[in-house]
Amino acid sequence: QVQLVESGGGLVQPGGSLRLSCVASGFTVSTYVMSWYRQAPGKERELVATITSGRGTTIYADSVKGRFTISRDNAKNTVYLQMNSLKPEDTAVYYCKAVRTTYYWGQGTQVTVSS
Repeated sequence: QVQLVESGGGLVQPGGSLRLSCVASGFTVSTYVMSWYRQAPGKERELVATITSGRGTTIYADSVKGRFTISRDNAKNTVYLQMNSLKPEDTAVYYCKAVRTTYYWGQGTQVTVSS
């Protein structure tokens, strides 16, 4: 059974950091294109970062470039999103997505950036 479980969200002050985790089961993350998306209240879901299958090339949205880092631990079958220098506008539910011939979504984890 395929499953993606996100964790690591929470409340953080502006300028702070969080690391999100996406643990996969039922498939191997290194053979899928893995991405993090986010959706803020009243807004459409947007792509934040992607790591390709195989060599793991990374791609970022302009809004997070230089602040966020996506990575993959093949031994743990887990994808991470390290988020630094967080801003209030980063507040959203963050989702993990796996894509190959089909796609899978996780349930999401809430990130709130507020003083």
